[in-house]
Amino acid sequence: MSLRFGVDRLCADPTRLHSLWRTRSDALSTAMRRVGFVTNDAARLAADPARRSREALLAAGVPLVRLFSPEHGLQLLAADGAPVGDAVDAVTGLPVISLYGERMRPTTGSLCDLDGVLFDIPDVGARFYTYTWTLYHVMAACAEAGVPLVVLDRPNPLGGVLSQAEGPVLRADCRSFVGEDAIPVRHALTLGELARLWQHERFPDAMLHVIACDGWTRAMQWPDTGCAWVPTSPSMPSYASAACYPGTCLFEATNVSVGRGTATPFQVVGAPWMDAPAVAHDVARRTHGAVVCTPVMFTPTLAPYEAEPCHGVRVSSADALGMGPVALGLLLLASVMTVHREAFAWAAYPTAANPTGQEHMARLVGRADLQWWFDREAERIDLAQVREWTRLDDWAARVLPALLYR
Repeated sequence: MSLRFGVDRLCADPTRLHSLWRTRSDALSTAMRRVGFVTNDAARLAADPARRSREALLAAGVPLVRLFSPEHGLQLLAADGAPVGDAVDAVTGLPVISLYGERMRPTTGSLCDLDGVLFDIPDVGARFYTYTWTLYHVMAACAEAGVPLVVLDRPNPLGGVLSQAEGPVLRADCRSFVGEDAIPVRHALTLGELARLWQHERFPDAMLHVIACDGWTRAMQWPDTGCAWVPTSPSMPSYASAACYPGTCLFEATNVSVGRGTATPFQVVGAPWMDAPAVAHDVARRTHGAVVCTPVMFTPTLAPYEAEPCHGVRVSSADALGMGPVALGLLLLASVMTVHREAFAWAAYPTAANPTGQEHMARLVGRADLQWWFDREAERIDLAQVREWTRLDDWAARVLPALLYR
């Protein structure tokens, strides 16, 4: 059987919403009248990657009346962290309410006249990818407003093998819009499963339904699905970038480029001052030869080092997933700091969600003390230490009731 996303299944049988949604009087709804939809242009059908989810749902008879968009906007044109305003969708003519700008969650007024809300946005399987937290806030708002929420599920592109999940788990003092709940960096869940976890732990009053994928198993990574990769955000053009992202994204909190504005964002890290061969050698030493970083030159078109040639290293997606992308990212960070004690610096990363950009490393990694460790012990950080930081003791048991796939 070919893989089908949740949206494919709903388009094939839109009447399934009748059995899911209830009216405010708690009687079974006999008609879908007004439906909100949280989505963006990356949400496409598995069966037809050229077709946007919202177009397909309207064609199937789902009465969408209002759209909500996450970071980067409906059309994925806004830069990372840039505030996005409300708009009108040029494709459907529907109003679009931004959930990344003046507000980060739907208002009661934008929900109260809806019979329900659908959510369909592709994710990349990393805690600090903000679409995860858009779902979290939408779920909280729907629970408070008494509006049903239906998540149209999609595969986790990094797979769902729980033994491959990587911490650290977010600590309470590091909460922000890139991490609102105590989950690991690489969580190995789908967004539908995360929503089920939050219904159990955070929002027991949520009227949540998940339309699961057909044909996906936990062992499948994106190439195993046979589906075309649709860029999920401006700097996520490929599966290879997504595979490296949970680790190399940590460099956002530094004066090192992650290759934004190149063809290989998050697969490369570099700076005009970097001694790439020395960094590659140090990574090989720390990983006992298991990871080979390739010295490269690249010129980013976005900050830092916009239009400046950078010396850097490239990480392969195979090495990232083999070592664990978070573990590899931490080791790579230690190597860059060791080789470049004078040139390296932590940096602010201002966004609409964090205007000052302060404490970005703590918000990303989920622990405020790790920056202290790197400042004082970068030379001594080895694979055993990184494994201790990324180890998860009870994640699989905690999420077991939320799982939808084997």
